[in-house]
Amino acid sequence: MIGERVVQKVSSTKGFAKVAPHVIPALDRAVHRLTRGRVLLSAQMLPGLILTATGARSGLPRRTPLACMPEEHGRTWILVGSNFGRPGHPAWTANLLAHADASVSWKGEDIPVTARLLTGEERAAVWKTALAFWPPYATYQARVEREIRLFRIVRRP
Repeated sequence: MIGERVVQKVSSTKGFAKVAPHVIPALDRAVHRLTRGRVLLSAQMLPGLILTATGARSGLPRRTPLACMPEEHGRTWILVGSNFGRPGHPAWTANLLAHADASVSWKGEDIPVTARLLTGEERAAVWKTALAFWPPYATYQARVEREIRLFRIVRRP
């Protein structure tokens, strides 16, 4: 699909990495709120959810719109801490490391979840899947010295 290739190319640029973190989450939060959780603007290209995690330092709930890779028909998800290829880890990853229990808004449903940082061979296998899912992740990784964090989030019983 030509539109998808254009979006992937644009999202791989340094200019996008500078602007997107300030614009996309704000638009996503606004549209999500206006549609009562039914729509995420960025999810028109990639699946997306709203993660609500406890702040690592503040202890306050933090809502973050994120692209995700759904697994098992929406029973688990992979979250990629790419930060649009910027140097530091995104804050939401530190929040999940400090407080693994969180919730997601997925297609209008609020779901309690637990997050687990992927490491070793499991991370390597999921990283390959992530690159096939969204090739710009390779550009993001090449731009930074840190290893991009990957989390698997699963529904809590």
